[in-house]
Amino acid sequence: MHSISIRTKLLMFVAVAFNATALPIWAADEEVLPTAATKSDETEKPPIDETHPLYKLLEVAYKSRNALDDVKDYKCVFSKREVVRGKMIKTSMNLKFREDPFSVYLKFIDLNAGREVIYVKGQNENNMLVHEAGVKSFLGTFKIVPTGPDAMAENKYPVTQIGLKNMLATVIKQWEAEGKFSGIKTQLRPTSKLPSGEVCTVYEAIHTQQFKEFKFHTTRLFVSDETGIAIGVQQLGFPGKNDKEPPVVEEYFYSQLQANLKLTDADFNPKNPGYAFP
Repeated sequence: MHSISIRTKLLMFVAVAFNATALPIWAADEEVLPTAATKSDETEKPPIDETHPLYKLLEVAYKSRNALDDVKDYKCVFSKREVVRGKMIKTSMNLKFREDPFSVYLKFIDLNAGREVIYVKGQNENNMLVHEAGVKSFLGTFKIVPTGPDAMAENKYPVTQIGLKNMLATVIKQWEAEGKFSGIKTQLRPTSKLPSGEVCTVYEAIHTQQFKEFKFHTTRLFVSDETGIAIGVQQLGFPGKNDKEPPVVEEYFYSQLQANLKLTDADFNPKNPGYAFP
């Protein structure tokens, strides 16, 4: 196993990009979010005024968070696209994820196909283990700091922030903070079908005014109609001079989800015979 120096040529091959297949904006008739929006438990109320448009979206997000309480591990296809240093990067991966200890196994599907990544909190000096496929496999397994410049060269967020709960927590925190402001409207896109086949209701928050506190023009949360779990988020930026529509800034989807499989340490071990780690 190799230790690697920062900015070496070898790391041009192993900078880890957890990014997505290009996904369309799903066509559907938009309508104002109805007052009968799905509610969470009566004991859990958003910390904003009930008359604010984001109040009901937060109720939906809280209920989705509750739906994740019993999810201990899962397999899925993790796809994303995001703008990093002015460049849109996209890819998709097979993901195995375990909540405790926080454990991640990734195998890239398209961009950098065959690349494998393992991260387990508290193991390997809290580094990622990265192994390339094909002719680059002879380089062996590399230890990379998840938040270091090499890992972040093609990533907006580190592997330590991957996962359904982290994705949803980010949106909840954003909407709770934005609940202090006006100039926000909400809409939904019912029964929107993703390219992967999942049917979702899309809860959308749109800023009609631009404040410095707002990072995004539009936030879309995709909640599975079958499970009630939020499986995707799409963030659109404020349009620039040359933009006809708000541009996609970041987009994350967890499709083909299989939960509570009782994943073991072997699923996050480079010695797993099903993996190609040397």
